[in-house]
Amino acid sequence: MASVSNDYNTFGEAYTVENETSLINAYYTRPAILDLAGDVAGRQILDAGCGAGPLFAQLRDRGATVTGFDASTTMVELARKRLGEDAALQVADLAEPLPFAEGVFDDVVVSLVLHYLHDRTAPLAELRRVLKPGGRLILVVNHPIIYKMVHPEGSYFATEQWSEEYTFNGEKAVLTYWHRPLHAMTDAFTAAGFRTAVISEPYPAPGARERFPEQFGDKEAFLCFLFFVLEAE
Repeated sequence: MASVSNDYNTFGEAYTVENETSLINAYYTRPAILDLAGDVAGRQILDAGCGAGPLFAQLRDRGATVTGFDASTTMVELARKRLGEDAALQVADLAEPLPFAEGVFDDVVVSLVLHYLHDRTAPLAELRRVLKPGGRLILVVNHPIIYKMVHPEGSYFATEQWSEEYTFNGEKAVLTYWHRPLHAMTDAFTAAGFRTAVISEPYPAPGARERFPEQFGDKEAFLCFLFFVLEAE
């Protein structure tokens, strides 16, 4: 049977096990987000596409009041096991209107979610709606150069769909993404009412190279994702 793209209800548990300690997630993406977020004590934060809740837990440990949602029921169940029955979690889809009032969050974190969506206009508008004026959207997506590295025959300047096969903790999975050039991303942010404050291509966390020497080889860093801090105008 062919794998269904982006079906976290099927491979969510394997994905979670794989990424608890992986280079890309535990030693790159989550530390970079926390660095960009800075001091979050007392802030109301929405973790949009929270997965099994590792980032939710880290933000909460730093004093934030965190709300999370994910489109996958499996991932929300895993997050509840991690975070407790009283955690503010629910099943919701970023491609649909969000079940939150206007202007209630100081920050929204959207990590490795938006690149799954063909239409980003409505999701960005919803994220702007739930943020307070001056609030921050901390966003992580595939670096646009990756598409050309994987598919050199493709057009960097077009919006194009592409898929990759992965193995998470021994289980095969297919993830399907929508590539956009950098200027299309930033134009969409502006149109949604955001000001681009930071564009970051971070180094991995300290200790990553020593822990994953085979993946680094002779490199000090790598291109993988692109990180943004956007401010709601």
